[in-house]
Amino acid sequence: MLQVKNLSFSFKKTPVLIGIDFTVKQGENVAIIGESGSGKSTLLNLIYGEFDLEQGEIFWNDHQILGPKYNLVVGYEFMKYVSQEFDLMPFITVEENIGKHLSNFFPEEKKARTTELLEVVELTELAKTKVKTLSGGQKQRVALARALAKQPEIILLDEPFSHIDNFQKQSLRRNVFKYLKDKNITCLVATHDKEDVLGYADRMIVLNNHKIAVNNSPEQLFLNPETPLIASFFGEFNIIDNTIVYAHQLKIVEQSNLKATVIENYFKGSYYLVEAYLNDDIVFFESKHKQALNKIINLEVCK
Repeated sequence: MLQVKNLSFSFKKTPVLIGIDFTVKQGENVAIIGESGSGKSTLLNLIYGEFDLEQGEIFWNDHQILGPKYNLVVGYEFMKYVSQEFDLMPFITVEENIGKHLSNFFPEEKKARTTELLEVVELTELAKTKVKTLSGGQKQRVALARALAKQPEIILLDEPFSHIDNFQKQSLRRNVFKYLKDKNITCLVATHDKEDVLGYADRMIVLNNHKIAVNNSPEQLFLNPETPLIASFFGEFNIIDNTIVYAHQLKIVEQSNLKATVIENYFKGSYYLVEAYLNDDIVFFESKHKQALNKIINLEVCK
């Protein structure tokens, strides 16, 4: 179990995190979200032991996580961290990077492990390719596989799919998070992408104003967003009569007190996102069909 107790941290006397307190069970997947600069990456760095704490304690089971004042080499054998800087060895192959820290005394096990992880990150065909020739997204996948090679007890992921194109992102995301669950590896993922969270995370920690604003399941936060910050993470939303209403919750009806004037349509594939004026405020709603500009639409909130 990961225990973060009353953690506070500043950069050059500027507060970044204040009074952070939470636990993560073995095998649990916890997403950390928040606006840019909210402290997501800093929190992962602190948990990894990259920085010294100003206040508080961090434990993984019975091991206290300490910073560079106490450790000549940052990090612990039971924990891996995949940052946005990949730190790979460019002049050796993909499979050599992945198996770099696996024992050569057990060559068959090393080969089997490397082969398994190449499949997880969908790089089997590039196994013999030198890393220096890879794209940014491919390098990110190598970094993920290398971090998993020695099967850590806990892994920290900082925007783990940010460099990967949409053609491969969905299946890769499924592969990686399924692998972590199957191996009972605890995961903390800092992300701005709801697709990294919905369907995978057991809980979401929302950072705001240097503190934990909310710590709950994605389902509960999606269904009952307490603030515009939380709602904005999941998609387009409106505030109508002081209530947060997602765009997909506004439906076109024949008669209603909510009369909106269409000002723009945005094609989203399976639907149009329609922008409209409602009582001098901008609102967004979804429609199967493109709506005529300046048309008056009757809307109803359907939750």
